[in-house]
Amino acid sequence: MQIEIYADVVCPWCYLGKRRLEAALAGSPFEEAVLRWRPFQLDPDAPRTSEPLMAWLARRFGGRENARAAAEDVTRIAAEEGLTFDYDRAVIANTFDAHRLLWFADQPEAVFFGATADTQSELVEALHRAHFTDGLDVADHDVLVALAAGVGLDPDRVAALLSSREGTADVRGHVARAHDLGITSTPTFVFAGTYAVTGAQGVETMSSVLAEVARRERLAPTAAHIPRQRTAPTAGLWPPEPAGWDGDARVG
Repeated sequence: MQIEIYADVVCPWCYLGKRRLEAALAGSPFEEAVLRWRPFQLDPDAPRTSEPLMAWLARRFGGRENARAAAEDVTRIAAEEGLTFDYDRAVIANTFDAHRLLWFADQPEAVFFGATADTQSELVEALHRAHFTDGLDVADHDVLVALAAGVGLDPDRVAALLSSREGTADVRGHVARAHDLGITSTPTFVFAGTYAVTGAQGVETMSSVLAEVARRERLAPTAAHIPRQRTAPTAGLWPPEPAGWDGDARVG
């Protein structure tokens, strides 16, 4: 089964959703599912120069107290999943170049520069950790090169990528496709090219979704499957649930 995940590397719920999906897949018949990370920018107009994230959130949430309360809430939830969020260290960043890097890690050519089947997911993890835990600027090209090298990619090739416009049209194309699909929030998980669930759903819900998608598609765990494309709304499971479907796959 292929699972496409539309996410942004500075989205806390995307980090949580990644961890919960991994937990649902672990030990399941679909543990070897192919994960493909697709770009979505929560704020395409985010500044290219970094600034403290809490100051930026204060403007968005109507004051420091509101921003602090929201940050403490998601930090507590993250800790329950074994994740460390440090909003006092975090900086705001425009994520477009990070998405170009993730796009490259998924290209066939990347194999010649150190990529494996797991590199894109490993890079997503590294980017999330850099932003939420280590306080690094994930828009900075030196940071991106170092993170890429840390997951085995050739730093010289990554530096060349980032210093050019390579991948720009492709990333924008994926973002446009997300909008065509009706995706407006992250994370959004698209299963087998057809069914989508939005939000950082719990492990039990994600496990139920995996089982239901397999049933609908008649998927065996090792069966080859060619994904289909379908325009659909974001909320819930696409297409509309048949009678008897009890899954809860709404926005978390």
